[in-house]
Amino acid sequence: QVQLVESGGGLVQAGGSLRLSCAASRSIFSINAMGWYRQAPGKQRELLAAITSGGNTNYAGSVKGRFTISTDNAKNTVYLQMNSLKPEDTAVYYCNINSDEYDYWGQGTQVTVSS
Repeated sequence: QVQLVESGGGLVQAGGSLRLSCAASRSIFSINAMGWYRQAPGKQRELLAAITSGGNTNYAGSVKGRFTISTDNAKNTVYLQMNSLKPEDTAVYYCNINSDEYDYWGQGTQVTVSS
């Protein structure tokens, strides 16, 4: 069983930056893609960024140019660098790893952007 542990969330002023981390408790085999989602109160969970096992990336239009997804395979960790944060970025952020075996999710971390 793999556990994904998220860290790096918190309170930041508009225009600031945060870096979220998501560390897997052990290596996951046959990874297809990794991604970051967020969910604000009363809204659906939305996909923000994804990276395939081959290194290709995709971003939602709302965060493109501001957020960057990356991985450190040696540390079993995926990151989300968030720059130029806006109040509308306020949400609970979740990491996800999709493999041939299972779809893994982090516990969620709160990001609050003040105006």
